[in-house]
Amino acid sequence: MERLQIGKKYQIHSYKHNGKIYKAWDEAVLLAYKKEEGLYIFGNDHTKVTEADGRSWHTKEPAILFFFTNKWYNIIGQCKSKGLYYYCNLASPIIIEEGTIKYIDYDLDVKVFPTGSFKIVDRGEYYYHKKKMHYPVEIDHIIKEELSNLIEEIRKKENYFSPNTIKKYHQLYEKWRKE
Repeated sequence: MERLQIGKKYQIHSYKHNGKIYKAWDEAVLLAYKKEEGLYIFGNDHTKVTEADGRSWHTKEPAILFFFTNKWYNIIGQCKSKGLYYYCNLASPIIIEEGTIKYIDYDLDVKVFPTGSFKIVDRGEYYYHKKKMHYPVEIDHIIKEELSNLIEEIRKKENYFSPNTIKKYHQLYEKWRKE
């Protein structure tokens, strides 16, 4: 896997199982890499996102992004004015090619609210794409198992789901932005 540099900006590309690009984020600054956890931590703010159909929009708030080389999900901590929200994507572990973070998005998402409550969303989209794109049984099993693992992490309110963790990396991101 390509070696990344702390403080450098990278693009993020999300694909669907059929290999087609789904979304692309223009930039995210690498804040930390924890080799033993297979974890890359990025930050961004008001980043341009381009959809598969060419439409684009900008994120509305600072975010801390957790990408894994060994877990089938990624986590976005969103620093909104109303509190800390999380958006979690069930997705393949990342690969890094040509300075771009890449993963396959498997539709199921979990929204986590400042209270700690959460909601699983896009089940219909998952089952639709599972049938349309012929997800292998192994992938279906992995996604369901990783969804359970993710929910367990959310309930613990530790690591990525700790406000202190997000605050620490948000401060680091702001420091890099100013330089």
